[in-house]
Amino acid sequence: MGLTFENVDLTEIGQATLDTLTMLGFSTLFTVLIGLPLGVLLFLTSKGQLLENRAFYAIASFVVNVLRSVPFIILMIMLIPLTKVLVGTSLGVKGAIPPLVIGAAPFFARLVETSLREVDRGVIEAAQSMGASNWQIIWNVLLPESRPGLIAGITITTVALVSYTAMSGVIGGGGLGDLAIRYGYQRFQTDVMVVTVVILLVLVQILQTLGDRLVIRFSRK
Repeated sequence: MGLTFENVDLTEIGQATLDTLTMLGFSTLFTVLIGLPLGVLLFLTSKGQLLENRAFYAIASFVVNVLRSVPFIILMIMLIPLTKVLVGTSLGVKGAIPPLVIGAAPFFARLVETSLREVDRGVIEAAQSMGASNWQIIWNVLLPESRPGLIAGITITTVALVSYTAMSGVIGGGGLGDLAIRYGYQRFQTDVMVVTVVILLVLVQILQTLGDRLVIRFSRK
């Protein structure tokens, strides 16, 4: 027998999609707010940069690498006590956001650092020769010059967060991942699984296309 989609509840699918979008929106926002300054700091304190500090860079780099290397499903479980302290629960949309941010922010920070390294060193030196302060160099040179790379980094991170939100369903995080696990896996309702996968694929395609267009728009030819 083929798929009949008789088990698909559009209301439930709609709510799960909204939950996923909520998790994705808030986690992306906080990931950028934390990961951007962290990435800038990693770049500035690395060897040969404006605020070179080998000790700080080594420690920060180690922490970032550790958080990046822990599989997200394990990280979520490890962070359950901290999540309860931060938001009062480890379940649902609210409980999924802290581990999503902690898992994605270090990843995004590395992308930020890489993007900043692509900025022409001569542009930075020219700004220094004109008496620009470190803050002015960051705000008026580094960030504008690396904007296409930063947008690409946000796009990559957001797409990664889509898969993270799906995995959060394993511990009751809500959203499409939770729906796919509860119905598609535990109750063998393949039609529900197919619908959730299709929605996630469409969401990823939309995000990637939007990100690519923004990169092209802000790239200097």
